[in-house]
Amino acid sequence: MKKILFLCFTVVLISACGTTKIERQAERTFKGNWTLNSITYPNSNGFVDVTLFDHAKANCFRNSDWNFVSNNNQGQYNLTGADCPSGTQNFTWAVQEVNAETGLYDFTLKPVDEGENARKLRTGYRLSLKSLTENNMVWEQTVSFEGNPFIIRMSFTKK
Repeated sequence: MKKILFLCFTVVLISACGTTKIERQAERTFKGNWTLNSITYPNSNGFVDVTLFDHAKANCFRNSDWNFVSNNNQGQYNLTGADCPSGTQNFTWAVQEVNAETGLYDFTLKPVDEGENARKLRTGYRLSLKSLTENNMVWEQTVSFEGNPFIIRMSFTKK
């Protein structure tokens, strides 16, 4: 009897920790090569100088190439532009369902170095996945600036 209860508990626990059908669909849509076309700052006045993902200035990310692999939730991006860090930055990513009715998700991105275990890293970035279609996606990250929320919007197109 104890074995049956333990088995039932294990099955419930594993199914509770799995991704939902909506999350899996979003992850499949992510799969492939994307270009980060634009970075904007809604509700912002004046010049903005932002460093994204503690890696480089926003101008370096414009027209950057991103690749998402959905079967292992890994990917990489390459920056473009003069005076930008060169090379490939690896990352892990995941989509978490926030509200099935509105279709809005949270999205996490963790930059990782070659051979580094993402589970052991304590740093990462949470973004809102504002829209996702087969050919376009929009992320928003809300940060604090002078005690007020500040939105960074990143728009991608699929290659």
